[in-house]
Amino acid sequence: MSAPQGRRSSATEKGRKMTVQRGKLSKKLFAASAITAGVVFIAGCGGSPSANDGGGTLSVLIAAPQEGAGKILEQKFEETHDVEVEVEVVPYDQIQSKVTLDAQSGTSAYDVIQYWYPTVGALAEAGALADITDWVEGDGDIDQPDFIDAVYQPYTQYDGKTYGLPIDGDTHVLFYNKEIFERNGVEVPTTWDEYADVARTITENESGDGVYGTALLGSKSAFNIGSSFFNRMATMSSDPIDPAMPQLDSDVAVDAAQAMLDVSEYALPSPLEIGFEQALPQFLSGKVGMIEFWTDLGVFAQDPEQSQIVDGWGVAPLPVGPEGSVSGALNAGWAMGISPNAADEELAKEFVAFASSSETNEMLITTTGSGIDPTRSSTLESKDYAELVPEVAEVNKEVLPNAQSWPTSPAAPEMIQLLGDNLALMLQGKATAEEAVTATWDAWQPLAE
Repeated sequence: MSAPQGRRSSATEKGRKMTVQRGKLSKKLFAASAITAGVVFIAGCGGSPSANDGGGTLSVLIAAPQEGAGKILEQKFEETHDVEVEVEVVPYDQIQSKVTLDAQSGTSAYDVIQYWYPTVGALAEAGALADITDWVEGDGDIDQPDFIDAVYQPYTQYDGKTYGLPIDGDTHVLFYNKEIFERNGVEVPTTWDEYADVARTITENESGDGVYGTALLGSKSAFNIGSSFFNRMATMSSDPIDPAMPQLDSDVAVDAAQAMLDVSEYALPSPLEIGFEQALPQFLSGKVGMIEFWTDLGVFAQDPEQSQIVDGWGVAPLPVGPEGSVSGALNAGWAMGISPNAADEELAKEFVAFASSSETNEMLITTTGSGIDPTRSSTLESKDYAELVPEVAEVNKEVLPNAQSWPTSPAAPEMIQLLGDNLALMLQGKATAEEAVTATWDAWQPLAE
């Protein structure tokens, strides 16, 4: 998930606000997680409660968007292992610098590292993640083939080696308000042109009452403006996104940016100030007709404590372009890796195996507020998941196996930042779609050398 948009004055406030909206951890969540499946995690950890019989402490670095899930993992791992887990939560954009400094200085402050998947190349090059290839390939309990390949490859691989295991398979689908659609006589859009038409109809009819056709995530943070762009790029072309160097020197990249611009005037004001933490409550309160969002929104939307649209929403794959097909982009997305300086490498492996296991993933995707989405074929097909959010589960089975990666090369974090900067200029009216894309492509070229 994502960090809140850039208007916040402090990175810590970003992480905390995002946790409230996307990783909300309440007493209710803890009760739900405690009820779910008891001790179901041992199978994902190699069989016995712990290979470490002497107790000890395990230091785990968690990104703020995943604080809710991190606390559940901490609680459950301590219940089944003779160990104290110390979780440190930091804003997502500090993970890379913190673990790189830790590895290169020899401080050894962390054993397990949660990382945003586009940073895998940068972290591997910096020596901040341990190469776990042999362990993953040699430990059958990990069940690597069960991971959805579209998630596993970009989340874990760099230069032919494995550096982590996925814990959250993030992609967007299209959620819509059934009542708003019925009032305005519109159908669920299947193309981006139809999407713009639906947004325009609803906004023109109802903006006077504070209801808008869509919420365009346009705030200048990767998870917002970046997701909006890659959603369109992934679904407009017959060619998949190149994770080493996405093809911005193409008509489809310009079309993707233009599609954002076309809908911006019919979106919740003002897209440059709209991140998911602003958009989510507006959708849940019945003020937005459509929203491109992570699949766990279905869990939120059915929670009467948080939602005014229980049973009044629907979900569909993202629209497509003239040459595209049903797909999506891997927006956000998290994996667990091990520090090369971990104090107890075996214990760190146990935690990573536990956190990424099918049992844990199933528990988290069926827990309100965890912010976790499927990473494995077995959990994507889970009966409990399907019973909790049947419409979402069905759409996710269609979309997630075909989802496409953001860049993951060592230069990816800088590339993504440059893209967001130029798309923001476009939404400000300071650049055309073509100018924003061309400027980004030109700025990327030195990074590829």
